[in-house]
Amino acid sequence: MQKVIFRTLVIIAFFFSTWFIINQFDWITIFNVKELTSDTEEKLGEIFWEMIERNNDEIDDEDIITIIDTLVSKICTSNNIDQSRIKIHVLDSYEVNAYALPDNHLIIFKELILSCDNESELCGVICHELAHLQKDHVVKKLVKEVGLSVLISTTIGNTSPDIISSSVKTLSSTAYDRNLEQVADLTAVDYMISSDIDPLPFANFLSRTWGDESEIIENLSWVSTHPEANARSEYIISYCEDYSWESVEILAPSTWLKLKSQLKDY
Repeated sequence: MQKVIFRTLVIIAFFFSTWFIINQFDWITIFNVKELTSDTEEKLGEIFWEMIERNNDEIDDEDIITIIDTLVSKICTSNNIDQSRIKIHVLDSYEVNAYALPDNHLIIFKELILSCDNESELCGVICHELAHLQKDHVVKKLVKEVGLSVLISTTIGNTSPDIISSSVKTLSSTAYDRNLEQVADLTAVDYMISSDIDPLPFANFLSRTWGDESEIIENLSWVSTHPEANARSEYIISYCEDYSWESVEILAPSTWLKLKSQLKDY
């Protein structure tokens, strides 16, 4: 009996001593985990985008892309965001949606742009998705809802297309948790103010499309998958009360009208 107890104590002591020794090393540096994480995210973005591209028509009209790029460029330049890393995709879809993928893919659906009354509303949505990217919300959401092991398996080709499709659906049709959504909303306001873009139309976009009298809310997937849009609109307006800004149009009115006209005809 004493031998059993002794052996058990030895095993326990060995376990804790090994654990202590392991924790003395900087394994992140030794195995270059930061680079691995970056590579994994890049691969995930590539895999997810390939699936989306196979099932959707991407708009490649140079005039349309240039106008959207002008808005994104202004926001990125004003907020020290590396625009060269942002991959913008405009999809020819009648679904009102926008979402972000790993490795800085920003997906905007045609119908969402057409649902915006002005450039500021569109910039609010763009800033919201950029905030998710800059705050690493996209990867956090995937790890939480899909699982780290599944994501790693995906990057090495050990995951079925159904799992990849489910992961994309997680990003495109479900909201982040309430805290991350609020962080993205308020960060979007900060981005807009830094860019001399009026943030109040973003709040108005949320309240207008969520109102009881709206006839199109069921089709507004971007709003309907981000819960309590009225509450979001209210805290955005409240947050803005502590700030002042100079509102400057990025696009000429004729350019904004041209964008919407070309999208309608596309």
